[in-house]
Amino acid sequence: MNLPYQFFIAFRYFRSKKKHSGISINTVISIAGVALGVMTLLTVLSVMSGFREDLQDKILKTNAHVVVQSYEGNIRDFETAKKKIDKIDGVIASSPVVYGQVMLRFGSRASGVVIRGVDPDIEKDTTDILNKLKSGSVDSLKKSEGVPGIIIGRELLRNLGLFVGDEIEMVSPIGELGPLGMIPKMKKFRIAGFFEAGMFEYDSSLAFINLGVAQDFLGLRGAVTAIEIRTDNLYNAGITAGKIDSALGLPYIARDWMQMNRNLFSALKLEKIVMFIILTLIILVASFNIISNLIMIVIEKAREIAIMKTMGATSKGVMSIFMIHGLIIGITGTAAGVIGGYTLCELLKKYKFINLPPDVYYLSYLPVRMSLFDYIIVPAAAVLISFLATVYPSWQAAKLDPVEPLRYE
Repeated sequence: MNLPYQFFIAFRYFRSKKKHSGISINTVISIAGVALGVMTLLTVLSVMSGFREDLQDKILKTNAHVVVQSYEGNIRDFETAKKKIDKIDGVIASSPVVYGQVMLRFGSRASGVVIRGVDPDIEKDTTDILNKLKSGSVDSLKKSEGVPGIIIGRELLRNLGLFVGDEIEMVSPIGELGPLGMIPKMKKFRIAGFFEAGMFEYDSSLAFINLGVAQDFLGLRGAVTAIEIRTDNLYNAGITAGKIDSALGLPYIARDWMQMNRNLFSALKLEKIVMFIILTLIILVASFNIISNLIMIVIEKAREIAIMKTMGATSKGVMSIFMIHGLIIGITGTAAGVIGGYTLCELLKKYKFINLPPDVYYLSYLPVRMSLFDYIIVPAAAVLISFLATVYPSWQAAKLDPVEPLRYE
């Protein structure tokens, strides 16, 4: 199969003017510019996708897929509501929970925390945090005589200078009215274990206690704050939440994990879009190298273009020569960038050689998640930009008057 003459000439223009010197330096710079832009864009998008996925995993490890609350505040007849929820299609497990803000005090140190009162027998089927304790067991939260147990985050354990087995004092701002005013309610707890969610917000300000103990301490009189639910598909949690709303009716409201963290994930999505737009400018800069390279070739090859036209080459044929030449530069640079980006992402994922301070960020390394969509849209955009960069120089070559370059020959 014979290729059209435009391809042969386009490939020939890759050679340098000097004999035996191979590809021209201008072409190498143009290819390298496109490759660098594509590699940078793919790497950054993969890291940002990794951040989102890692953050999502940490949130879902600590929280339920769907949370049911009441407009009236607390849920009093939660057992009836739980039975209705368990019958809904898509619900795997549900458990009542009590939320409250208290202060933990140990010696001269104190810290404000959010306590979560849970039933240890069914909570482990709803969330994963208590299934992967660093120390202790979820069974230690079962109600028993004596000092009740409490499970706290690793950072909170460090901040208060605690060890497993120590006793701490829990202070509630909502107490009883005495002769001298409001008297805070206090109760002693024993550190039964600690967890590590991987997010500073949870590890430094979250604690788990028994559901019944939390109800007594916070004066809820048998009521709960919410009902947590695990679904069979976390991405269909919104659909399941709608079914729960329909089944329970008012005053109940069901919210899925995406609604409860909407601002956070919206910010991450917007940041990824902005980074895509900003880093695409690198490819646009590289396209100017393609334009300048083609313009220089047109100037250098003006005599040859004139000879081709006198031999019968059409303006369309001449234009296609330079468009093919520029498109080959774009495709070659894009392919090199995709290979480089994929290789760099694999190295980041395997060796984690970029460390982050865990006390500043919620993780200690750069997470990477390569998306097929990113690896399709970025190369496609790079090839399109490279093709558009060839239009003006090719048009200039096509409209060249063959008389001018050959006038003094």
